Amino acid sequence: MNSGSGKRIWDDDGALRAALREAAEELGLGLPEPDGQWGRLAEYLGAGNGRGVVVSPPGNGRRTFDVRLRLNGTPLASGGTSDLAKAARAVAAWTGGVGLEETRARDSFIKYRPWALAHEREPFDKVELTWLVKLDRIHSAPFSRHPRAHAVLAAAYAQPVLRALMPVNSHYNLWFSSTIKEPWKAKVGYVLCPYDEGLYGVWSRGELIARTETAEEAVALVVAALPEGTGPAS
Repeated sequence: MNSGSGKRIWDDDGALRAALREAAEELGLGLPEPDGQWGRLAEYLGAGNGRGVVVSPPGNGRRTFDVRLRLNGTPLASGGTSDLAKAARAVAAWTGGVGLEETRARDSFIKYRPWALAHEREPFDKVELTWLVKLDRIHSAPFSRHPRAHAVLAAAYAQPVLRALMPVNSHYNLWFSSTIKEPWKAKVGYVLCPYDEGLYGVWSRGELIARTETAEEAVALVVAALPEGTGPAS
């Protein structure tokens, strides 16, 4: 079998799942049954451990298999490899219960940042984890192409009162909520728009409050206008 991306066509539903199963069998490894039918994708979920993996085939300008590791739905690590056998090995390791450090030791293409390892060892609360996942997106496309949106997130995260609220994004705009389960129902304060006439916009109920040169200035306006006693989200 050709274990690399090569010129193989991956458009057929199930082709990648079948190839990963074959690669795993050649290595003497077992994979969980694919979780769901996602066309060209291969998605797996470990038995009762919350460890999921999504593998995407080469395409859209990418020449590698994209492997993303999740824990209870939270993306913790990812990487690209042209070797299908390595992708299969990472799927087997992670879904089988192997930790992040050992998974990366076996297949160095898997990458993660310190917060992911910390969360695996001692889970963050929902609010903090949501912030960290959103901030981490700057390291991957398409979010890597939006430094202004990341600047708004980072500036807001630096403010303790906002950091205690749930961050919510819509079209790269950012707003805040006092509710964890249904954050869109309890908006608090202004909305931050990183792409507003070339500036950072601050809006409230469809009305422009101000445009600023920096993300920090925009965030300061949000903090100043928060009702007394705001947060934390619950």
